[in-house]
Amino acid sequence: MLLHDSADLHVSATLRERGIWEPFETALLLGAVSAGDRVLDAGANIGYFTLLAASRVGPSGRVYAFEPEPRNFALLARNVALNALQDRVTLCEAALAETTGEAQLYLSEDNLGDHQLQPDEAGRSAVAVRLEQGSHWFAGREAGLDFVKVDTQGAEHAVIKGLLPTLRASGPGLRILLELTPRSLRSAGTSGAALIDTLASLGLPFHIVDHLEHCLVPTSAEELATWCNNVDAVPEDAGFMNILLGATV
Repeated sequence: MLLHDSADLHVSATLRERGIWEPFETALLLGAVSAGDRVLDAGANIGYFTLLAASRVGPSGRVYAFEPEPRNFALLARNVALNALQDRVTLCEAALAETTGEAQLYLSEDNLGDHQLQPDEAGRSAVAVRLEQGSHWFAGREAGLDFVKVDTQGAEHAVIKGLLPTLRASGPGLRILLELTPRSLRSAGTSGAALIDTLASLGLPFHIVDHLEHCLVPTSAEELATWCNNVDAVPEDAGFMNILLGATV
């Protein structure tokens, strides 16, 4: 797998040093995805989870990888080609959003997985990117999905709202792995509690991804919304967690 150079102190640096990124999430994806599945990787970065999912779905499945940042997308495309997975991966150089259009992506200089669609106080440079409304994009391609991973630095609520018709058509076997960061969501003009409320409309069970114990902890929309509101009550609190919706593996 091709990586960024030393400018990226996070994903590429960790993969170079350890050979794995988010070990428990890696295990969850490998356990949940099987041959023939349809997988969405929203915020694919350089393709770590895309490659893992493609290795599982086989030639009868499909992985849809969305990444808006040009340098990340270039490495993503090269990694898919390097692993000869073009037959099962569809690449889209865009960010999933609530509506189709264009936006500015604000770039992190040292964490090339932390680019975001909302400006911050650091005065980041920006690049114009394309936005795709998920359900419009999938119309005529897929009626539903089996596994969805969303890690979009505060844009998660917009991604989910744009995908809702597709997610609702996916059935009870759908699983969603998603980063929940109230501070980032708040800076994007929404909230963690609002995202949880939207996700709850899918009727899927919620689980907290416990990084320390490497287990899934059952929870509820109410408990997660309360946690989000508590984090929001402390403006400088950058607390986050990953959650899994759907049946456990």
